[in-house]
Amino acid sequence: MDTKNLRLRTHQRNIDRYEGLLKTQLTDAERQFVEKRLSEERFSMANLEHTGPAPGA
Repeated sequence: MDTKNLRLRTHQRNIDRYEGLLKTQLTDAERQFVEKRLSEERFSMANLEHTGPAPGA
C-alpha cells in the first residue's frame, strides 16, 4: 500500500476516534480540544485527497 493511502487511513481512524469521543460525556475544555483535533484531521485528510499520487507511486 502506498504512503498516501496509509496516511488517509490514519486520518480516517483518528476522525472515527474523535467522533466517538464526542458521543461521550466531556468537559467543555475537552470537547473544544476534541472538536479542534477533529477539524484538523478532516482538513488534513481533505488536503491529502486533493493532491496527486505520492512520489514514486
